[in-house]
Amino acid sequence: MNQLFYVIVGWLGLITRAAVLWQLFVFMALVLAYRAWRLRHPAPTTSWSPVFAKLALAALLELFSVLLPVLGLPGGLLALFAQLVLIWTALAALRLLLRLYFPAQEVQAYWMKAVAPLFAVAAMAGLIHRLDGLAIMSEVPVLKLFNEHISFGNLLLMMVLPYFLVVLSDLPVALIGWIAGKLGGLEEGNRKALELIFRYLLIGLGVVWLADRIGLNGTAIAAVAGGLSVGLGFGIKEVFSNFVSGIWLLFEGALKPGEVLLYEGDVCKVNKLGLRAATLLRNNDNAELVVPNQTFFTATTTTYTGTDELRCGFLKVPADYKHDPDEVMALLVDTAKANPLVLADPAPSASIDHLGEYGIDYGLAFWMEDPMKNGKILGDLRYAILKRFKAEGIEIPRPLYPFSAQS
Repeated sequence: MNQLFYVIVGWLGLITRAAVLWQLFVFMALVLAYRAWRLRHPAPTTSWSPVFAKLALAALLELFSVLLPVLGLPGGLLALFAQLVLIWTALAALRLLLRLYFPAQEVQAYWMKAVAPLFAVAAMAGLIHRLDGLAIMSEVPVLKLFNEHISFGNLLLMMVLPYFLVVLSDLPVALIGWIAGKLGGLEEGNRKALELIFRYLLIGLGVVWLADRIGLNGTAIAAVAGGLSVGLGFGIKEVFSNFVSGIWLLFEGALKPGEVLLYEGDVCKVNKLGLRAATLLRNNDNAELVVPNQTFFTATTTTYTGTDELRCGFLKVPADYKHDPDEVMALLVDTAKANPLVLADPAPSASIDHLGEYGIDYGLAFWMEDPMKNGKILGDLRYAILKRFKAEGIEIPRPLYPFSAQS
């Protein structure tokens, strides 16, 4: 640890040198000028003008890296900054191109989770290499773990690699799943299960490689893991159960992303089925629910997209006894047919659902393509029926409550 402290103190000495400060000053001045231009010329996320502005910034940095040596000052740091800005510009251009073929939200999410952090790590490594040599810095011992000395480079690797294994494994695993689906004719659920298995296999191999790379003692790790497994056995029982349930549900196809189901009385759409839990999008308030996989594995689930996506909706409408039932049912059917979200085939139908004390309860059955639109269709039909009832003079019965005075 003392050696690391001395290295950091040496860095501070390098940074405070006049030659380095001049380069940092030029870099910050150009970056601030770029930011000021961006504030005065805002552009949409799909515009190419910021890309050209970054190219201009990289060109200016490269120009100053050439001019400073002419004045007797080094320009190596500015050349490095120019390269980093150029790489960042190329990545920004690639992001714009990807948005043409993929959903912008997914591209942005992957950018923030993977591309930007990976670039930051690479930029930091390049800066360290430029200042003091990356190899020298990475060999500095920092701490001792399982009777093994851990260097600064290996410590950073332990902190960074697991994150990138989880984030960056999405793309190769999706490619493997796509190829397996095409060659093997796998269904969506089986393909998703295969992707998850490959992903966690890849992460596991990466962790094993990391342990071997940093030189950890396998016997010591096994002993510690054995001791922890006794204490955590009861705690991870549910995790393992959800893991197995998720794999089984995917292979069986009983629950898959995109499926619409009824959960606790609310219509929900399965956004994601992970190894521990499923993420559901609730229709009535757009909230996301995280439900353990074991819930769907052991309980009865009502699905609207198991064999097809057609769903039958039902609306109960009361009307006074004095009105002709045939006329009321015909009006209900006509109102349903006028709604563009209601299917013409199967056609909507009306019937007498209940003979009440004050009026007749009619039932209107209709079909829709998207089960998630049931709430909107019901709201639109109620409004349209009220308008039609008012126009046709059809009354909705109301019970007569006796007046009671309270002293």
